[in-house]
Amino acid sequence: MRKIGVISDTHIPVRADKVPERVFKIFKGVDLILHAGDLVQLSVIRQLEKTAAVIAVKGNMDSFESELPEKVIIKVNDKFRIGLCHGSGDPFGLPERVKKEFEGADCIVFGHSHKPFNEAEEGVLLFNPGSACDTAFTDINCVGILHIDEKIRGEIIKI
Repeated sequence: MRKIGVISDTHIPVRADKVPERVFKIFKGVDLILHAGDLVQLSVIRQLEKTAAVIAVKGNMDSFESELPEKVIIKVNDKFRIGLCHGSGDPFGLPERVKKEFEGADCIVFGHSHKPFNEAEEGVLLFNPGSACDTAFTDINCVGILHIDEKIRGEIIKI
């Protein structure tokens, strides 16, 4: 089984000085970390890379447009396709909008709303870990883990 750590909306240094220490404990032993945007500073990637390789996309609060892509597809175990993007606009209907961005994906990881979301729709897992540091629009901070073996299963973990 593979494990992928999922984090989003860290907003560092605006909402926190650094990635919370508990995140590193939760991500211990993961094979990869996905960041779904709104890092605000690229130093977040360097912090997370101490635990595992990081793939990140830019969010609407990220000003380093040339550094990160808007969306990527990650192939896992030569079997699954995971779409990674931030999302934009009104949080209402966000899962449906990001699903349209990745035809043929088995899982779509997104952020933006700061609210955890972990639901399968028509065979596609739509997964938002919520915000790791920001309490705007939510009263809890979370990250996620994708467990991958014969299928992909998402887990939301409160920090």
